Amino acid sequence: KKKKKKKEAVVSTQSTGEAVEPVQDEEMAVSDDEDIAEEVPAEVVAPVQETRKTVKAPAMVVPAKPASLLKKEARAAELASKTAASSKKLATLKAARRKEIVKKTAKYYKQYEAADKEEVRLAREAKANGNYYVPAEARLAFVVRLRGVNNIPPKPRKIMKLMRLRQINNGVFVKLNKASKEMLRIAEPYITFGYPNLKTVRELIYKRGFGKVNGQRVAINDNTVIEQALGKYGIVCIEDLIHEIFTVGPHFKQANNFLWHFKLSCAKGGLRKINNHFVEGGDFGNREHFINNIVRRMN
Repeated sequence: KKKKKKKEAVVSTQSTGEAVEPVQDEEMAVSDDEDIAEEVPAEVVAPVQETRKTVKAPAMVVPAKPASLLKKEARAAELASKTAASSKKLATLKAARRKEIVKKTAKYYKQYEAADKEEVRLAREAKANGNYYVPAEARLAFVVRLRGVNNIPPKPRKIMKLMRLRQINNGVFVKLNKASKEMLRIAEPYITFGYPNLKTVRELIYKRGFGKVNGQRVAINDNTVIEQALGKYGIVCIEDLIHEIFTVGPHFKQANNFLWHFKLSCAKGGLRKINNHFVEGGDFGNREHFINNIVRRMN
């Protein structure tokens, strides 16, 4: 149409010979839009707009779960139910075992109290009759190493190795018999030992007690550690272990071997003189019940 109009304008100028102004592009564009609108009927435009408004996107179809996922969920649900049942059963067993341990501990403390009262009764009875009461010889000793590795003869060195006293301030429980007393006598200048009471034994095991499991040093933070190692001997909790050590029971060897040697600190306030015997104002040798004082300072 633009070309036709231009041609018509040129022809009219040629025929008339008069100058005519050229038609601007904007006016031509407007006229073109009007012509297109005139050509497209209104009945056709309206339905197209309506169809654009009414047509909707199809809804997304969610695929079904695959068989492998369904099996996995079923397995997880079954495992969760089994775990809940087993944990509930374990909790009931632990509660029942805890009650047994409490009863056993109360029984042990009654025995300790009865033994102390019997000692007092015998001493008073002997005094009333004008006699002297001599208590039974101690059956348990606690040994602590005082000296290092320099200038130690082979025999005391071997004895301390057998007693697991490999470092300074290491301590162990020892069952007193003829053989162990002779060993203590030979290694006496390099160690100190005595007869611990119940409080000392309890504090040592509770505070610095470690167990030996498969040759490894394991902290005794649960009774299951003791039960797994010593359960076949009837020692299932830490109070059983204390009772077996303090009373030097039939399974003392297994219980003492289960306990790792005690790694004590330096004595608070220091030592007096490790080259002199205890009775001479020094530190090494047998100090009988005074071992409780130095162990309390080292624990």
